[in-house]
Amino acid sequence: MKLGLQLSNFTWKGRGPKLGENLAAISRTAEDVGYSSIWVMDHLFQIPQVGAAQMEMLEAYTALGFIAAHTKSASLGTMVTGVTYRNPGLLCKQVSTLDVLSGGRAMLGIGAAWYEREHHGLGIPFPPLKERFERLEETLQICKQMWSRDDGPFEGKHYQLRETLNSPQSLQKPHPPILIGGGGERKTLKLVAKYADACNVFGTSVEFVQGKFETIRRHCEAIGRDPNEIERTVLLRLDVGEDGEKAAEVVDQLGRLSEAGVQAVHGYLVGVDKMKPLEVIGRDVYPQVKDL
Repeated sequence: MKLGLQLSNFTWKGRGPKLGENLAAISRTAEDVGYSSIWVMDHLFQIPQVGAAQMEMLEAYTALGFIAAHTKSASLGTMVTGVTYRNPGLLCKQVSTLDVLSGGRAMLGIGAAWYEREHHGLGIPFPPLKERFERLEETLQICKQMWSRDDGPFEGKHYQLRETLNSPQSLQKPHPPILIGGGGERKTLKLVAKYADACNVFGTSVEFVQGKFETIRRHCEAIGRDPNEIERTVLLRLDVGEDGEKAAEVVDQLGRLSEAGVQAVHGYLVGVDKMKPLEVIGRDVYPQVKDL
């Protein structure tokens, strides 16, 4: 099992003046203790599930570029890019640039977007859900075309590109892995089966996760795709305790998820800015789950 660190709360000790220093230290340490990937949320305001909108929130791709400069091996991505925030051509350029400058470590995490307040707050259009899914599929098509040898036009319902030119191309071939986040069974997971290299669903329970993976299997079967081509990942809150007293519980939790078919857990780590939880992951958790 692989572990990914999801960074969703940047309200750390020292706040603004220390934010870059803290982010660099957390990223380096995460890589050192065994995390294979580092993820940031793609939000502009802090989300209600974490805290007040006024709390610190970094722009995702700027933050990933910074993290790339302070790490060497971890994959880097958003958990997940909201399709509404960027023109698809620009998004593909951002991910391609990250891939080239990081030495081939970028991933495109993407979803249909949901946080209406930050859209209206910063003047970003927030179309109805049906349209957001249409835009998501077109964005996936555009990115795949830009990562191919076809640099011709793209004519979609919502996006029209005269040239899908993308130079330099990504280092990863045929393209950086595409991860689609979300668990909607009629639309999201159908897009996973058609376009994604990885899925990400909430690790609510073993039964919940197994149900989502079974739905992906059925969608893959319907289009003749091997579901084993899609990496199965979950998003989870991990709490090892202030001094590691909950580490065994986390190992058990990850073991159950592995039995349910989970291949990677991308987790928000409680108290990550204090660094001790990262040390606990490296000492008491990762060695126990890496071979699952």
